[in-house]
Amino acid sequence: MSKQLMGVINLIHEPDELETLTDGRCLATVPFGARYRLIDFTLSSMVNSGISNVAVFAHTKYRSLMDHLGSGHHWDLHHRQSSLFVLPPIADDMSDLRKGDLYHFFQHRDYFMRGQAEYVVVARSHMVCNIDYEDVLRQHIETSADITVVCKRQDEHLSGRARKVRLDERGRVVSMQDHYGRLQSDLVSMEMYIMRKELLLDLVESSLAQGQDHLVRHAIMSRLDTLRIQGYLYEGYLGIINSITSYYRNSMELLKPQVWRELFFKPGPIFTKVKDEPPACYLEGAKTGNSLIANGCVIEGTVINSILFRGVKVNKGAVVRNSIVMQNGEIGIGSALDHVILDKEVHIEAGRDIRGVSDAPFIAGKRKVI
Repeated sequence: MSKQLMGVINLIHEPDELETLTDGRCLATVPFGARYRLIDFTLSSMVNSGISNVAVFAHTKYRSLMDHLGSGHHWDLHHRQSSLFVLPPIADDMSDLRKGDLYHFFQHRDYFMRGQAEYVVVARSHMVCNIDYEDVLRQHIETSADITVVCKRQDEHLSGRARKVRLDERGRVVSMQDHYGRLQSDLVSMEMYIMRKELLLDLVESSLAQGQDHLVRHAIMSRLDTLRIQGYLYEGYLGIINSITSYYRNSMELLKPQVWRELFFKPGPIFTKVKDEPPACYLEGAKTGNSLIANGCVIEGTVINSILFRGVKVNKGAVVRNSIVMQNGEIGIGSALDHVILDKEVHIEAGRDIRGVSDAPFIAGKRKVI
């Protein structure tokens, strides 16, 4: 069934408020979980669902995206039977970059026309989950839906901004609002939509002809009465990451074994760009607890309830608590971090004491000395 499905990872105007973490990179390539990037979860879910034709619609700051994805061979999308396309925006001037995703879909409509699949799934990168799209497609076909939107029932662990959804007793979407709306509903959209390829192309052309260029806001939300739009209830773990607070909270959730197992291994593994690093080295005096520590780290101090990416060095007497330290960071002798997020290659000098709080962690941009 999955061979009927082609994948689109839509990065056009993807919402983010990650401050310095997205100064030089798009949201999709923000590091997460000690060795991954946010886009790895959406892309791996598609690959594990048997989708062999995936297009990533890039928008801005996509150099790191190109470097991370490469030819797609880390996701087995680099041979004749499967393919990964990174499609930058086609823009005559800067004003074209401000246009909605339907405009960019139209500019790359040849990708859809050349594809052999009957259905297409359009997803975002900031919805961190591990989902089987075959189950979604199966329900889509069984319910004779025009469009199926994947939804999640909200609970106290769900953070980040999300679109609200209301379903009727038959599972049909009857209301949908942006996150700032007043709709009273415990369901949120995961920004994943399955529909026939022909319907998507029709929505692209008809909406643009009316001066409308946003897939969800214009093409879908305005047609709730005329199209059969069904909701699919996803029961697995979901992290919505489009703000610093949601990034920090969802990162800390990974320190719970049940969350780690569910997100990274069910229903399939999460793949990422492979980098050969030696195992983490724990020197005399090192103390660690409840932490994710990637390959290539050198630990001589104390690391508690924290996430360290590849190549991080924690020197003697340094204490790292409730913090996230990205690639090749170094914590100087006797320094202390608590509720801190350090981007890649940040060097903390000896004897520093840096503290934030869970709702407002201290953030340092990449390649800084503090």
